[in-house]
Amino acid sequence: MITVKHLSKQFGEISVLKDVNAEIKKGEIISIIGPSGTGKSTFLRCLNLLEKPSSGEIFINGTSLLSPETEVHLLRRKMGMVFQSFNLFSHLMVIENLMLGPLHLLQLSRQEAYDRSIKLLETVGLAARAYAFPEELSGGQKQRVAIARALAMEPEIVLFDEPTSALDPTMVSEVLAVIRKLKDQGMTMMIVTHEMNFARDVSSRIFYMDEGIIFEEGPPEQIFAHPRQEKTRAFLQKISLFRFPAERKGLDIYRFNAELEDFCIRHLLSPKQIHNLQLICEESLVNLLFPLTDKVELSIGCLEDNRKIEITFEYRGQSGNPLENPTAEQELSCMIIRRLTAESNFSSEAGSNRLRFVLKASTPA
Repeated sequence: MITVKHLSKQFGEISVLKDVNAEIKKGEIISIIGPSGTGKSTFLRCLNLLEKPSSGEIFINGTSLLSPETEVHLLRRKMGMVFQSFNLFSHLMVIENLMLGPLHLLQLSRQEAYDRSIKLLETVGLAARAYAFPEELSGGQKQRVAIARALAMEPEIVLFDEPTSALDPTMVSEVLAVIRKLKDQGMTMMIVTHEMNFARDVSSRIFYMDEGIIFEEGPPEQIFAHPRQEKTRAFLQKISLFRFPAERKGLDIYRFNAELEDFCIRHLLSPKQIHNLQLICEESLVNLLFPLTDKVELSIGCLEDNRKIEITFEYRGQSGNPLENPTAEQELSCMIIRRLTAESNFSSEAGSNRLRFVLKASTPA
């Protein structure tokens, strides 16, 4: 469907894309991941000529997008684009935003454009907001309207440029649910995303971009479980780890819980898992560890598709497993932690202590 050969893009002296080669087949869902500033969004923008490539070739169904003889506006209709900043027309109602393209570019009648738009709003769960203006919608609703608007042109492929990055965590799931629905309908999609669990769940293939190239590509199980490149491995380990330096005198438990909840939502953990993690951390820090030390380095890792969630506390000070021989005041904390964890271990070396837990896969209500 789309073939990219030796694509490059320069902005002045800066080479953003260096030698990108890719083949996207009909019905595939390609998630593009990687550090910020490595050309992911520029790659998508080159595919529909929002950015003109410096060199290379792009073919859509065998037709060169960059050939002078090509009617570019006809090929671009085959690709819908969803931006992170929505790009809705604020002076138009939702239904008018959707009807605009079909009326003026596809030459549909007003009734045809209206009927198509209402059906698409039903698909994204927003038919009741057809006559609202964008400023009356939440961020998640605006992005769902943007998706419906892209679909109104009946594209063969939809390009998503970080569709959830401008949203609050609570709104991310509603947008991802719509994209999952499009997957079930067989839509071809390319998605620049930082939502790793989502990418692993919906993708046919993953492109890991770094240094202006597709550094590694493969099916999700290979990229996430057995990456071949060290850069890929390092990137995935970094984004799957929550770190928090906790100090006894300065601990803001509300800030901590908010940051932990944000991390958990982005990794699609359930509300019950989030609650249990917060409880384990609070009981461990406040009642078990702060009586022993002033500072604790906390980290939480999501491993093996979140089937294994590890909580690690590292600190200096008095050695000895704090779960053993607790005081009367600490008994309840120890009982709560044991109830919520599948395993625990303690190690100490040269004055540095490490307490590690694994969250239970399921716990009683």
